[in-house]
Amino acid sequence: MKSITTILLFIVGLQSHSLAQNTYHSDKLVPVVTFGEYRAIGVGVSSDNRLFVSFPRRGGAYKYGLVEVVNGELKPYPDETWNRDGDETNHFASVQDLFVDVNDFLWVLDSKPSPGGSIFGDSREKAQEGDFKLLKINLKTNRVDRVYTFEGLDKTRSGLNDIRVDPEKGLAYLSDPGLAALVVLDLNTGKTRTALEKSSFTLADPDIILSYNGTEMKDQSGKPFSSNVNGIALTKDFKYLYFKPINKNNLYRIETKYLADASLTDETLETKVEDMGEVGVTHGLEADRKGNIFLTTSLDYSIKYLSPDGKLHTLVQDSRLLWPDSFGIGTDGYLYFSCAQLQNEPQWNNGANKSRLPFTLYKVKLP
Repeated sequence: MKSITTILLFIVGLQSHSLAQNTYHSDKLVPVVTFGEYRAIGVGVSSDNRLFVSFPRRGGAYKYGLVEVVNGELKPYPDETWNRDGDETNHFASVQDLFVDVNDFLWVLDSKPSPGGSIFGDSREKAQEGDFKLLKINLKTNRVDRVYTFEGLDKTRSGLNDIRVDPEKGLAYLSDPGLAALVVLDLNTGKTRTALEKSSFTLADPDIILSYNGTEMKDQSGKPFSSNVNGIALTKDFKYLYFKPINKNNLYRIETKYLADASLTDETLETKVEDMGEVGVTHGLEADRKGNIFLTTSLDYSIKYLSPDGKLHTLVQDSRLLWPDSFGIGTDGYLYFSCAQLQNEPQWNNGANKSRLPFTLYKVKLP
Protein backbone atom coordinates (compact mmCIF):
# COMPACT_ATOMS: atom_id res chain seq x y z
CA MET A 1 0.00 0.00 0.00
CA LYS A 2 1.30 3.45 -0.93
CA SER A 3 1.91 5.86 1.91
CA ILE A 4 -0.20 9.01 2.24
CA THR A 5 2.92 11.04 1.49
CA THR A 6 3.48 9.16 -1.78
CA ILE A 7 -0.14 9.67 -2.82
CA LEU A 8 0.02 13.37 -2.01
CA LEU A 9 3.24 13.74 -3.99
CA PHE A 10 1.59 11.93 -6.92
CA ILE A 11 -1.40 14.32 -6.81
CA VAL A 12 0.89 17.34 -6.61
CA GLY A 13 2.86 15.99 -9.56
CA LEU A 14 -0.33 15.67 -11.60
CA GLN A 15 -1.34 19.18 -10.68
CA SER A 16 2.08 20.56 -11.61
CA HIS A 17 1.96 18.75 -14.95
CA SER A 18 -1.49 20.19 -15.61
CA LEU A 19 -0.40 23.69 -14.64
CA ALA A 20 2.51 23.44 -17.07
CA GLN A 21 0.00 23.00 -19.92
CA ASN A 22 -3.08 25.11 -20.82
CA THR A 23 -3.95 26.81 -17.56
CA TYR A 24 -4.35 30.41 -18.69
CA HIS A 25 -7.64 32.25 -18.43
CA SER A 26 -8.66 35.86 -19.00
CA ASP A 27 -12.07 37.45 -18.54
CA LYS A 28 -10.98 40.00 -21.16
CA LEU A 29 -11.38 37.37 -23.89
CA VAL A 30 -14.88 37.55 -25.43
CA PRO A 31 -16.24 34.83 -27.77
CA VAL A 32 -18.02 36.46 -30.72
CA VAL A 33 -19.24 33.62 -32.93
CA THR A 34 -18.66 29.87 -33.31
CA PHE A 35 -18.27 27.95 -36.58
CA GLY A 36 -18.70 24.33 -35.53
CA GLU A 37 -16.30 22.16 -37.55
CA TYR A 38 -15.44 24.90 -40.06
CA ARG A 39 -11.95 26.36 -39.68
CA ALA A 40 -11.93 30.17 -39.92
CA ILE A 41 -8.80 32.05 -40.96
CA GLY A 42 -9.25 35.56 -42.39
CA VAL A 43 -11.04 38.33 -40.49
CA GLY A 44 -12.16 41.74 -41.77
CA VAL A 45 -14.09 44.49 -39.97
CA SER A 46 -15.55 47.53 -41.76
CA SER A 47 -15.84 51.09 -40.45
CA ASP A 48 -19.43 50.38 -39.36
CA ASN A 49 -18.32 47.10 -37.72
CA ARG A 50 -19.61 44.67 -40.32
CA LEU A 51 -17.74 41.43 -39.65
CA PHE A 52 -16.40 39.18 -42.42
CA VAL A 53 -14.71 35.80 -42.01
CA SER A 54 -12.99 33.49 -44.52
CA PHE A 55 -12.57 29.72 -44.61
CA PRO A 56 -9.79 28.09 -46.67
CA ARG A 57 -10.47 24.85 -48.51
CA ARG A 58 -7.80 22.48 -47.25
CA GLY A 59 -9.41 19.07 -46.99
CA GLY A 60 -11.45 19.42 -43.80
CA ALA A 61 -15.11 20.36 -43.38
CA TYR A 62 -16.07 23.13 -45.80
CA LYS A 63 -19.27 25.03 -46.62
CA TYR A 64 -18.48 28.63 -47.57
CA GLY A 65 -15.30 30.46 -48.53
CA LEU A 66 -16.44 33.87 -47.25
CA VAL A 67 -19.26 34.92 -44.94
CA GLU A 68 -20.62 38.01 -43.27
CA VAL A 69 -21.65 37.48 -39.66
CA VAL A 70 -25.13 39.02 -39.24
CA ASN A 71 -26.77 38.70 -35.82
CA GLY A 72 -24.74 35.57 -35.19
CA GLU A 73 -25.74 34.01 -38.51
CA LEU A 74 -23.24 33.16 -41.26
CA LYS A 75 -24.36 34.65 -44.58
CA PRO A 76 -22.41 33.68 -47.73
CA TYR A 77 -20.72 36.79 -49.11
CA PRO A 78 -20.87 38.55 -51.51
CA ASP A 79 -23.47 36.00 -52.63
CA GLU A 80 -24.20 32.28 -52.92
CA THR A 81 -22.71 32.04 -56.41
CA TRP A 82 -19.18 32.98 -55.41
CA ASN A 83 -19.36 30.36 -52.65
CA ARG A 84 -20.52 27.48 -54.83
CA ASP A 85 -18.25 24.92 -56.44
CA GLY A 86 -17.45 25.67 -60.06
CA ASP A 87 -15.11 27.45 -62.43
CA GLU A 88 -12.62 29.16 -60.13
CA THR A 89 -12.73 32.28 -62.29
CA ASN A 90 -16.04 33.24 -60.69
CA HIS A 91 -16.01 31.00 -57.63
CA PHE A 92 -13.78 30.85 -54.57
CA ALA A 93 -10.94 28.34 -54.64
CA SER A 94 -9.65 28.75 -51.07
CA VAL A 95 -10.12 32.12 -49.35
CA GLN A 96 -7.07 32.84 -47.23
CA ASP A 97 -7.01 36.44 -46.02
CA LEU A 98 -9.22 39.52 -45.77
CA PHE A 99 -8.47 43.22 -45.41
CA VAL A 100 -10.77 46.23 -45.19
CA ASP A 101 -8.96 49.32 -46.44
CA VAL A 102 -9.29 52.94 -45.33
CA ASN A 103 -11.93 53.52 -48.03
CA ASP A 104 -14.05 50.61 -46.79
CA PHE A 105 -13.35 48.24 -49.66
CA LEU A 106 -13.09 44.58 -48.69
CA TRP A 107 -10.09 42.86 -50.28
CA VAL A 108 -10.39 39.08 -50.51
CA LEU A 109 -7.27 37.00 -51.14
CA ASP A 110 -8.30 33.72 -52.76
CA SER A 111 -5.15 31.61 -52.59
CA LYS A 112 -4.87 27.91 -53.41
CA PRO A 113 -1.14 27.19 -53.81
CA SER A 114 0.23 24.15 -55.55
CA PRO A 115 2.00 21.62 -53.29
CA GLY A 116 5.27 23.26 -54.27
CA GLY A 117 4.21 26.61 -52.85
CA SER A 118 2.10 25.66 -49.84
CA ILE A 119 3.51 25.65 -46.31
CA PHE A 120 1.52 22.43 -45.91
CA GLY A 121 2.74 20.84 -49.16
CA ASP A 122 5.90 19.30 -50.51
CA SER A 123 8.21 21.42 -52.66
CA ARG A 124 9.59 18.23 -54.23
CA GLU A 125 6.29 17.45 -55.94
CA LYS A 126 5.91 18.08 -59.66
CA ALA A 127 5.51 21.77 -60.46
CA GLN A 128 1.99 22.91 -61.23
CA GLU A 129 0.29 26.27 -61.03
CA GLY A 130 -1.73 27.30 -58.03
CA ASP A 131 -4.96 29.29 -58.25
CA PHE A 132 -4.69 32.90 -57.09
CA LYS A 133 -6.95 35.92 -57.35
CA LEU A 134 -7.70 39.06 -55.39
CA LEU A 135 -11.22 40.50 -55.21
CA LYS A 136 -11.98 44.14 -54.53
CA ILE A 137 -15.52 44.28 -53.10
CA ASN A 138 -17.47 47.50 -52.66
CA LEU A 139 -19.16 47.24 -49.27
CA LYS A 140 -21.71 49.89 -50.25
CA THR A 141 -23.02 47.84 -53.18
CA ASN A 142 -21.85 44.37 -52.04
CA ARG A 143 -20.51 43.81 -55.53
CA VAL A 144 -17.11 42.78 -56.86
CA ASP A 145 -15.52 45.85 -58.48
CA ARG A 146 -12.40 44.15 -59.82
CA VAL A 147 -10.56 40.82 -59.82
CA TYR A 148 -6.75 40.65 -59.98
CA THR A 149 -4.99 37.49 -61.16
CA PHE A 150 -1.37 38.36 -60.30
CA GLU A 151 0.31 38.82 -63.65
CA GLY A 152 3.99 37.95 -63.53
CA LEU A 153 3.79 35.79 -60.39
CA ASP A 154 5.51 32.39 -60.40
CA LYS A 155 2.37 30.40 -59.57
CA THR A 156 4.19 27.09 -59.38
CA ARG A 157 6.06 28.22 -56.26
CA SER A 158 3.90 30.99 -54.86
CA GLY A 159 1.96 30.60 -51.62
CA LEU A 160 0.29 34.01 -51.20
CA ASN A 161 -0.78 34.29 -47.57
CA ASP A 162 -1.63 37.76 -46.21
CA ILE A 163 -2.60 41.05 -47.85
CA ARG A 164 -2.54 44.75 -46.94
CA VAL A 165 -3.64 47.55 -49.27
CA ASP A 166 -2.08 51.00 -49.66
CA PRO A 167 -4.57 53.19 -51.59
CA GLU A 168 -2.22 56.15 -51.24
CA LYS A 169 0.33 54.49 -53.52
CA GLY A 170 -2.08 52.30 -55.47
CA LEU A 171 -0.31 49.15 -54.24
CA ALA A 172 -1.09 45.95 -52.40
CA TYR A 173 1.56 44.18 -50.31
CA LEU A 174 1.38 40.44 -49.81
CA SER A 175 3.42 37.87 -47.93
CA ASP A 176 4.48 34.82 -49.89
CA PRO A 177 5.92 31.96 -47.82
CA GLY A 178 6.33 29.86 -50.97
CA LEU A 179 8.64 32.37 -52.63
CA ALA A 180 10.02 33.57 -49.28
CA ALA A 181 9.28 37.09 -50.47
CA LEU A 182 7.07 40.11 -50.22
CA VAL A 183 4.92 40.56 -53.30
CA VAL A 184 3.99 44.03 -54.53
CA LEU A 185 0.86 44.26 -56.69
CA ASP A 186 0.25 47.39 -58.79
CA LEU A 187 -3.50 47.99 -58.41
CA ASN A 188 -3.61 50.02 -61.63
CA THR A 189 -1.83 47.64 -64.01
CA GLY A 190 -2.43 44.35 -62.19
CA LYS A 191 1.24 43.41 -62.49
CA THR A 192 3.30 41.95 -59.65
CA ARG A 193 6.93 41.89 -58.59
CA THR A 194 8.74 40.35 -55.65
CA ALA A 195 10.85 42.06 -53.01
CA LEU A 196 13.40 40.69 -50.52
CA GLU A 197 13.08 37.21 -52.03
CA LYS A 198 14.94 34.58 -49.99
CA SER A 199 16.57 37.22 -47.82
CA SER A 200 17.59 36.68 -44.21
CA PHE A 201 14.48 38.67 -43.25
CA THR A 202 11.98 36.55 -45.19
CA LEU A 203 13.41 33.04 -44.77
CA ALA A 204 12.38 30.86 -41.83
CA ASP A 205 14.97 29.81 -39.26
CA PRO A 206 15.32 26.01 -39.70
CA ASP A 207 16.46 25.65 -36.10
CA ILE A 208 13.12 26.90 -34.72
CA ILE A 209 10.74 23.95 -34.35
CA LEU A 210 7.31 24.60 -32.84
CA SER A 211 6.43 22.40 -29.88
CA TYR A 212 3.18 21.97 -27.94
CA ASN A 213 2.95 20.23 -24.58
CA GLY A 214 6.29 18.60 -25.24
CA THR A 215 5.40 17.36 -28.73
CA GLU A 216 7.16 18.84 -31.74
CA MET A 217 4.98 19.91 -34.66
CA LYS A 218 6.18 17.45 -37.31
CA ASP A 219 4.41 15.46 -40.00
CA GLN A 220 4.50 11.67 -40.29
CA SER A 221 7.74 11.81 -42.27
CA GLY A 222 9.38 13.82 -39.49
CA LYS A 223 9.35 17.11 -41.41
CA PRO A 224 8.69 20.02 -39.03
CA PHE A 225 6.17 22.76 -39.73
CA SER A 226 7.94 25.79 -41.15
CA SER A 227 6.82 29.03 -42.72
CA ASN A 228 8.83 31.76 -44.38
CA VAL A 229 7.50 35.34 -44.31
CA ASN A 230 3.86 35.07 -43.26
CA GLY A 231 2.28 37.79 -41.10
CA ILE A 232 2.32 41.41 -42.32
CA ALA A 233 0.95 44.70 -40.98
CA LEU A 234 0.62 48.09 -42.66
CA THR A 235 0.64 51.14 -40.42
CA LYS A 236 -2.38 53.43 -40.72
CA ASP A 237 -0.26 56.25 -42.17
CA PHE A 238 0.96 53.77 -44.85
CA LYS A 239 4.56 54.54 -43.90
CA TYR A 240 5.75 51.11 -42.71
CA LEU A 241 5.10 47.49 -43.59
CA TYR A 242 5.92 45.11 -40.72
CA PHE A 243 6.62 41.47 -41.54
CA LYS A 244 8.20 38.24 -40.29
CA PRO A 245 8.31 34.49 -40.89
CA ILE A 246 6.46 32.33 -38.35
CA ASN A 247 9.67 30.42 -37.64
CA LYS A 248 11.68 33.48 -36.72
CA ASN A 249 12.04 35.36 -33.45
CA ASN A 250 12.61 38.85 -34.80
CA LEU A 251 10.12 41.32 -36.25
CA TYR A 252 11.09 43.52 -39.21
CA ARG A 253 9.76 46.58 -40.97
CA ILE A 254 10.52 48.56 -44.10
CA GLU A 255 9.29 51.94 -45.29
CA THR A 256 6.75 51.47 -48.05
CA LYS A 257 8.38 54.20 -50.16
CA TYR A 258 11.18 51.72 -50.79
CA LEU A 259 8.80 48.88 -51.68
CA ALA A 260 7.03 51.27 -54.05
CA ASP A 261 10.27 52.00 -55.91
CA ALA A 262 10.52 49.31 -58.58
CA SER A 263 14.03 50.43 -59.49
CA LEU A 264 15.52 49.25 -56.18
CA THR A 265 17.24 45.87 -56.14
CA ASP A 266 16.77 43.34 -53.36
CA GLU A 267 20.31 44.09 -52.23
CA THR A 268 19.39 47.74 -51.77
CA LEU A 269 16.08 46.89 -50.10
CA GLU A 270 17.88 44.73 -47.56
CA THR A 271 19.76 47.80 -46.36
CA LYS A 272 16.42 49.54 -45.74
CA VAL A 273 14.98 46.81 -43.46
CA GLU A 274 14.81 47.67 -39.76
CA ASP A 275 15.10 44.96 -37.10
CA MET A 276 12.50 45.67 -34.40
CA GLY A 277 13.89 43.07 -32.00
CA GLU A 278 12.77 39.72 -30.64
CA VAL A 279 9.05 39.02 -30.35
CA GLY A 280 9.12 35.21 -30.52
CA VAL A 281 7.24 32.83 -32.82
CA THR A 282 4.15 34.62 -34.19
CA HIS A 283 1.45 34.19 -36.82
CA GLY A 284 -0.80 37.14 -37.75
CA LEU A 285 0.10 40.84 -37.47
CA GLU A 286 -1.97 44.01 -37.43
CA ALA A 287 -1.49 47.74 -36.74
CA ASP A 288 -3.87 50.12 -34.98
CA ARG A 289 -4.24 53.89 -35.17
CA LYS A 290 -2.07 54.39 -32.09
CA GLY A 291 0.89 52.73 -33.78
CA ASN A 292 0.69 49.45 -31.85
CA ILE A 293 1.64 46.30 -33.76
CA PHE A 294 -0.36 43.26 -32.64
CA LEU A 295 1.03 39.73 -32.88
CA THR A 296 -0.63 36.36 -32.36
CA THR A 297 1.35 33.48 -30.91
CA SER A 298 0.27 29.91 -30.29
CA LEU A 299 3.19 28.77 -28.14
CA ASP A 300 1.93 30.58 -25.06
CA TYR A 301 -1.71 31.15 -26.10
CA SER A 302 -1.44 34.92 -26.28
CA ILE A 303 -1.97 38.15 -28.17
CA LYS A 304 0.91 40.56 -27.73
CA TYR A 305 1.62 44.02 -29.06
CA LEU A 306 4.66 46.14 -29.72
CA SER A 307 3.99 49.71 -28.63
CA PRO A 308 5.55 52.72 -30.42
CA ASP A 309 8.22 52.95 -27.71
CA GLY A 310 9.50 49.51 -28.75
CA LYS A 311 8.22 47.62 -25.69
CA LEU A 312 6.47 44.26 -26.01
CA HIS A 313 3.26 43.80 -24.00
CA THR A 314 0.82 40.92 -23.47
CA LEU A 315 -2.74 42.01 -24.28
CA VAL A 316 -4.45 38.73 -23.39
CA GLN A 317 -3.37 35.17 -22.55
CA ASP A 318 -5.88 32.34 -22.49
CA SER A 319 -5.74 28.60 -23.14
CA ARG A 320 -8.59 28.92 -25.64
CA LEU A 321 -6.23 30.78 -27.97
CA LEU A 322 -5.26 27.75 -30.05
CA TRP A 323 -3.11 29.12 -32.86
CA PRO A 324 -4.61 32.64 -32.85
CA ASP A 325 -4.27 33.78 -36.42
CA SER A 326 -5.76 36.70 -38.35
CA PHE A 327 -6.91 40.10 -37.07
CA GLY A 328 -9.57 42.69 -37.78
CA ILE A 329 -9.98 45.97 -35.91
CA GLY A 330 -13.42 47.46 -35.28
CA THR A 331 -14.35 51.07 -34.62
CA ASP A 332 -16.09 49.70 -31.53
CA GLY A 333 -12.73 49.53 -29.74
CA TYR A 334 -12.23 45.79 -30.13
CA LEU A 335 -9.59 43.63 -31.77
CA TYR A 336 -11.17 40.61 -33.50
CA PHE A 337 -9.26 37.44 -34.37
CA SER A 338 -9.63 33.83 -35.48
CA CYS A 339 -8.09 30.72 -33.91
CA ALA A 340 -7.00 28.25 -36.60
CA GLN A 341 -5.78 25.37 -34.36
CA LEU A 342 -3.25 24.34 -37.02
CA GLN A 343 -1.16 22.46 -34.45
CA ASN A 344 -4.15 20.16 -33.87
CA GLU A 345 -4.51 19.11 -37.51
CA PRO A 346 -4.10 15.41 -38.47
CA GLN A 347 -0.99 16.27 -40.52
CA TRP A 348 0.91 17.05 -37.31
CA ASN A 349 -0.66 14.39 -35.08
CA ASN A 350 -0.03 11.07 -36.84
CA GLY A 351 -3.32 11.33 -38.72
CA ALA A 352 -5.47 12.11 -35.68
CA ASN A 353 -7.63 15.23 -35.74
CA LYS A 354 -7.23 16.88 -32.33
CA SER A 355 -9.20 20.03 -33.10
CA ARG A 356 -11.29 21.30 -30.19
CA LEU A 357 -14.71 22.17 -31.53
CA PRO A 358 -16.29 24.52 -32.12
CA PHE A 359 -13.88 26.77 -33.98
CA THR A 360 -14.42 30.22 -32.49
CA LEU A 361 -13.77 33.85 -33.30
CA TYR A 362 -12.90 36.08 -30.33
CA LYS A 363 -12.49 39.75 -29.53
CA VAL A 364 -10.59 41.69 -26.87
CA LYS A 365 -10.55 45.38 -25.98
CA LEU A 366 -7.81 47.40 -27.65
CA PRO A 367 -5.22 48.87 -25.28
